[in-house]
This record gives sequence, structure tokens and C-alpha cells, in this order.
Amino acid sequence: MAEVLVLFYSRKGSTAELARQICRGIEQVPGARARLRTVPPVAAAIEQPLSPIPAEGPPYASLDDLTECDGLLLGSPTRFGNMAAPLKYFIDGTATLWLSGVMSGKPAAVFTSTQTMHGGQESTLLSMMLPLLHHGMLIVGLPYTEQALTATRSGGSPYGASHVAGHVSGLANGPQLSDDERLLAQLLGKRVAEVAVKLRG
Repeated sequence: MAEVLVLFYSRKGSTAELARQICRGIEQVPGARARLRTVPPVAAAIEQPLSPIPAEGPPYASLDDLTECDGLLLGSPTRFGNMAAPLKYFIDGTATLWLSGVMSGKPAAVFTSTQTMHGGQESTLLSMMLPLLHHGMLIVGLPYTEQALTATRSGGSPYGASHVAGHVSGLANGPQLSDDERLLAQLLGKRVAEVAVKLRG
């Protein structure tokens, strides 16, 4: 069974909802299963989370999750055109995996959420690819053969899945992905899972 890790940080729930849709795409692939993980928040004054287990949601990721996975999808809200500090902090701690080359040759993809249409989605997706390339991972994107990529009027790009939160996300009913955003997130998960299964076989 190919294990595909969906690793994300989410503050208001939009990136977490993308992660859940990506997991649904992974689970559609025979021989693949999703492993959902998050990272703890960080602050300048502390380096360790107050609790090793989050109060709710998926468990915090460990380096073992990266070692054991056959594929990776990395997600973060956009912060000034880049990934959020908690995810960057976790990725910065993967030097031992880089030295061993354990991530090399595994498929990977990225996803993000922004408050506005031009909030830096593409630069965030591209910058998130850089550490994955340094690890020797194989970057998987979304091709324009997927009709939703041309039809979308909100999130979605060839660089990865995305969501434009606007001013309605984070309300009592939670983040509202558009149909195209939901479909593209599932397709991205499915594509990474398909590659992971083929490479594992």
C-alpha cells in the first residue's frame, strides 16, 4: 500500500479543507491511502508546542511521517507570497532527511489558500516547491487537460491546488471551496497517489 502524506498548516480552516479534499482524491486510487498531518504553531519566544498532541484535528507531523511516506502533498496559507512560518519551521528541520536522501525520487505536490485572488498563490506554490526539489522529490502539477483548471474563476493553477477564501471563509459554516477548487484538489491528490503507486510497484 502506497502511503501518501498530506502535510499542512492551517489557521482559519481553508487550507485544512483543501487537505481533506486532497485526501479524498488519494483514497480514490487503488493501492494508495492518505496520511493527514499538521504542524504546530510557532512564535519567536518558543520553539516547542505546548502540547505534543493538538487539541483537535490531525496529529502533528514527525520526521518519521516523511521517511515512511511514498508521496507528499504540502499545504500552507499564503503569507506575503510564501508559506507560513510554522510549515517553514518544520521543513527547515528536515536536514537529516536531506543528508540521507530518503525523500529523493518520491512524488510531491503543493497547495495553498489566500484571502484574495491576487494574494500570492502562485509565488507561494512555487516557493514551496524549492525545498522539495532540494530533497530530490518529483514535482507533480495539474495539467490543462483537466477542464476545471480552465473553467475555475477562483482557485486552482497548474502549480497546485488553491482556494480563494474571500470574506466568507472562517464563518460558522466553515470554509466554502468552489466546485472547481474541490475537484482540482481531489485531482491533485489522485495524481500524486497514482505516481506513488506506480513508483512503489
